[in-house]
Amino acid sequence: MESQQTNPIRSEIDLDSNGKHTGYLRLPHSVHRSAYGWIPIPIASIRNGDGPVVLIMAGNHGDEYEGQILVSQLIREVDASMVRGQLILLPMANFPAAEAGLRTSPLDGGNLNRTFPGDPAGTPTELIADYIEHSLLARAQYLIDLHSGGSSLTYHGANMLAIEPRDADEAVQLRALLAAFGLPKAFLHPANPVHAATAARRQGAISILTELGGGGTVQPQLLREARQGLLHLLGFIGLLHGPLLPDSAPGSTRFMRVSGSRHYVYAYDRGLYEPLIELGEQVSAGQPAARIHFPETPLREPVTLHFASAGEVVCKRVPALVQRGDCLLHLAEPVDQ
Repeated sequence: MESQQTNPIRSEIDLDSNGKHTGYLRLPHSVHRSAYGWIPIPIASIRNGDGPVVLIMAGNHGDEYEGQILVSQLIREVDASMVRGQLILLPMANFPAAEAGLRTSPLDGGNLNRTFPGDPAGTPTELIADYIEHSLLARAQYLIDLHSGGSSLTYHGANMLAIEPRDADEAVQLRALLAAFGLPKAFLHPANPVHAATAARRQGAISILTELGGGGTVQPQLLREARQGLLHLLGFIGLLHGPLLPDSAPGSTRFMRVSGSRHYVYAYDRGLYEPLIELGEQVSAGQPAARIHFPETPLREPVTLHFASAGEVVCKRVPALVQRGDCLLHLAEPVDQ
């Protein structure tokens, strides 16, 4: 019988050892410059006895910087004496993408958050996805995946996302975790099998994802809110103790839902996009959302796009140059209590 393929990624640190350990996941990568080389994916483990295991990762998309800063801060500031359980920390999960400041890997075009469960015999991005799901998430009870809008989108403030709960008990647990994180808005969305959140669910872990601003920038207020919320959540689940633990979450959370295509506005023409609304606005179905202009054909009238649904504008595109298929805006609506 043929044996199952083994992922070639190897960790320099022992994830079973107590204490604070930093190093790299070595992803073998043979190229002209380096025949026996490897890609260095930074990793840290902070472990102290029994307790919850939490994987916190950033750089899932390489042009999203807030999470990379937050995870790096945690690696520097958290000592094993503050922990009961284990923190596993990946500041640059898709390292080739993060090193290049790109959403996707320059090596294979891979979008890590569209690649799970990965492939242990695949491309570099597929190898990373397989290792995260089957070697890291298999250990964990929680995944915190820190995202932002990246270079093409910006979100309204600091937000959280989670998969729609499967039953009433999971709904109670999820709401408590999101409230403990305490960012202003929490969006519930359907499971997508290629996302890290669904990989966590497959491995028996519960996942919270953030969307922290974006536009290729880092906003100090959002960093402060996310840091406070993240530390408070780690205390809430019993993992973090000591001087870093804040007294409270950043604030109260509004629970919202993103419901498929009716909550999105897409370009159908190549041109220059002009948003007709601001982030945070409440809009109605049929309301003008954006115009696409065609300066290379000055007499051509712009195309006006309209919202298909009512809701709150939570995200919009940053670059004005667009082509057919680009997401321009998306909405969310309150979850019925």
